[in-house]
Amino acid sequence: MPGTAFTLTGLANGTTYYFEVVAVSTAGQSAPSVQVAATPTRPALPPGYRVASTGGEIFTLGKASSYPSGPSSSPVVAIASTPDGRGYWLALKDGGVVAAGDAHLYGSLAGKHLGSAVAALAATPDGRGYWLTTVNGRIFAFGEARTYSPAGGGFPGGRVVGIATTGDGRGYWVVTSAGKVFGFGDAHRYGSIAASPLTQPVVGIDSTADGRGYWVVTSGGKVFGFGDAPVYGSIEAGRLNQPVVGLTATADGRGYWMVASDGGVFCFGDAPFLGSVSSRALHQTVVGITA
Repeated sequence: MPGTAFTLTGLANGTTYYFEVVAVSTAGQSAPSVQVAATPTRPALPPGYRVASTGGEIFTLGKASSYPSGPSSSPVVAIASTPDGRGYWLALKDGGVVAAGDAHLYGSLAGKHLGSAVAALAATPDGRGYWLTTVNGRIFAFGEARTYSPAGGGFPGGRVVGIATTGDGRGYWVVTSAGKVFGFGDAHRYGSIAASPLTQPVVGIDSTADGRGYWVVTSGGKVFGFGDAPVYGSIEAGRLNQPVVGLTATADGRGYWMVASDGGVFCFGDAPFLGSVSSRALHQTVVGITA
């Protein structure tokens, strides 16, 4: 590298890396420097979360910031935050994407014939790209995100309802409503719940901070953990007025929040309860939550 500074991207949070430096000149190459170790982590975010509705309403709870995103041309189906929490993307049913705050718009599918509606969105760990997936499993990459799955989509086991990235952004998991999980790129498949009969459909997936596991959640608030994703709890029967529509993990992966379609928020592990929107006058159905 020229100069005295270099930024290495594409690293996985929670993984320790070891570095040595050598000097190269016309005289030759020096001996390696003393080895140093570093472990990247997600930025520490102020406690807070955002809840999105189909009409593009964004409700901020705790210290999460709100940014104007403008009206959406199609119903919102998903929301994802930037790494520093100072922005977010909204995925629209017709393939459009709305960027707010420090979220950069890398492209969308608006105006294109998709064959089925967009179902979910996931951002790369560094926020320099994102994926959109349709209900029939077609996945589209934007920015620095790359596509690792077959172009035609079509996963068995129900319609696609969620997508989550690995720690280095070089792979992702896709989950269907029947609970079957598919891994692509460097995403290791740690398990599915498709083999067990479900009384409610799966509605979402989120990965751990180091990308070595994931949680899958059903509309009834039942959480399943795979890999290094521990289950901190599920919603007890009878507590829900409306079905759960999404789950998002805390920055350290030691807890998670769930949100129901009426805006009710449920917290587990180290995820603090900072309020719900169920007591507010909702004009549309809630579709997702992000920290």
